[in-house]
Amino acid sequence: MRNIFLTILFMLLGISLLPAQKLRTIKNDTFDRGEALKYKVYYHSAITGNVTAGYGTITVTDNNRKFNGRDTYHIVATGRSTKFFDWFFKVNDTFESYIDEKAMIPWLFIRRTREGGYKKDDDVSFYHLSGTASSRKAIVHIPVNVQDVISSFYFARTLNQETIKPGDIINLPFLLDDSVYYSKVKFFGRETIKTSIGRIKCLKLKPMMVKGGTFKDDYPMTLWVSDDANKIPILAESAVIVGAVKLELIGYSGLLNPFSAKE
Repeated sequence: MRNIFLTILFMLLGISLLPAQKLRTIKNDTFDRGEALKYKVYYHSAITGNVTAGYGTITVTDNNRKFNGRDTYHIVATGRSTKFFDWFFKVNDTFESYIDEKAMIPWLFIRRTREGGYKKDDDVSFYHLSGTASSRKAIVHIPVNVQDVISSFYFARTLNQETIKPGDIINLPFLLDDSVYYSKVKFFGRETIKTSIGRIKCLKLKPMMVKGGTFKDDYPMTLWVSDDANKIPILAESAVIVGAVKLELIGYSGLLNPFSAKE
């Protein structure tokens, strides 16, 4: 279960980036302050059925902290294991990102990870105009419009789903643990899925996982995103040795647009 919440965020990656000498402008009519999403993480197998392991939330707060005089969205993502799973592997994660409102790139990323005996704290400041980022341990050269794992999710939601076709590949660099990674996401078309909150029309995506910037040959995870103006992650599934680990939307509020993907 280690880094399961980070892994889910890896799957929510956006479109190709173009070199630029100044901050880009991205149109956002997908989300706004006040949006809150709640997820359940569970293990599923034919023997056990669904066993809830934890819960996660992703919230766009009302805070507007300015960086270089520019407005930002403050995003907070949390992951907590259930009391039952605390006995086996306790998870208490919090990730924050301050994302430029116009450019959809991060100015500050905050990580507080507590997973079993593993602990990781970091604060990363991004200096996009100079092409660098500084963490608690290093100064790193970064590509143009690089993301963190939270901002990549929200940047991806600005993608116009009307222009993509099955088989299309989406590319994005992001910074994590003082290294720049590159991820690909393949679009597999549209599908209606059944969830605990009803039947939802979705876009089906599969991310290519990365190690040290080198792509693997397979797409081990599947992500379903609402096929409407909100583009909310609805369900994520990853196969394990026996069964699958799933993350499913169980609650939402403050959506900018009507939830028209829900039947």
